[in-house]
Amino acid sequence: MCIFTVKDEQLQVLLTKRGHFPKKNQWALPGGFIDQSKDKNLDETAFRKLREKTGVASPYLEQVATIGGSKRDPRGWALTVLYFALIPHEDTELKVDASSLEVSWVPIDHAMSLKLAFDHNELLKLSKERLRSKVLYTSLPVHLLNETFTLPLLQKTYEIILNTPLQKKSFRKRFLDAGIIEETGEKEPGVSKPALLYRLVDSNKVHVFPRTLESAT
Repeated sequence: MCIFTVKDEQLQVLLTKRGHFPKKNQWALPGGFIDQSKDKNLDETAFRKLREKTGVASPYLEQVATIGGSKRDPRGWALTVLYFALIPHEDTELKVDASSLEVSWVPIDHAMSLKLAFDHNELLKLSKERLRSKVLYTSLPVHLLNETFTLPLLQKTYEIILNTPLQKKSFRKRFLDAGIIEETGEKEPGVSKPALLYRLVDSNKVHVFPRTLESAT
C-alpha cells in the first residue's frame, strides 16, 4: 500500500523497514495479508492495515493495480493488490508492528531513489503516476487536508503533488463554481491576514472536473 501525505511542504510516502527475512533491514511499502475472520473484501483488508500502521482510516483509498509473478518474492509466487491512500499528516500516529524495525514518512523523490524491497520501487512509481494523473481533473488533494482548510493551502497542496505552480484565479474559480466546498463562517487563526476557512460539502465524494488544471507557467 502506498500511503501518501503532505509534510514539510513535500509529498511523502510511508515506508517500513522490514524486520524479518526476506529483505530484512530494507525499506518497503507497508502491507499485509487478508484476515478471513475480519475482512469481507479487499477494501476492508486495506482499511484495516491502514489503521494498524497510522492509527487513522483514510478518507480516500483507491485500488491501483493487481501484480503477480513467480520472481517477485524469493519465497515463491506472489500476488499483490496495490492500493494508495491519502491522509492528513496531523491525524497520523505511526505504529511499529512485529514485522517492522521502523516506520517513517519519506519524501517521495527520496523514496523513489532508494532500493526498496521486492518490486516496491515499481509499485511506488505506479501509485505516484496514478495520483498525479487524477489530481489534474479531480478534487483528490482535499483529502490530504484537515476538515477545514483555506483555498491558498488547497492550491499549495495541488502544486506540491504536481510540482508546478497553478493560476490562482482559475484555481479558485474551479472549486467555487463546482459547489463542492463551502465557507465555514470562520477564518484562519493565528495570522495577520487570515483567509476564509472552507470545508467539503460531501466528504465522501471525489469530484471530477470537466477540464484539467492549467499551470501558471
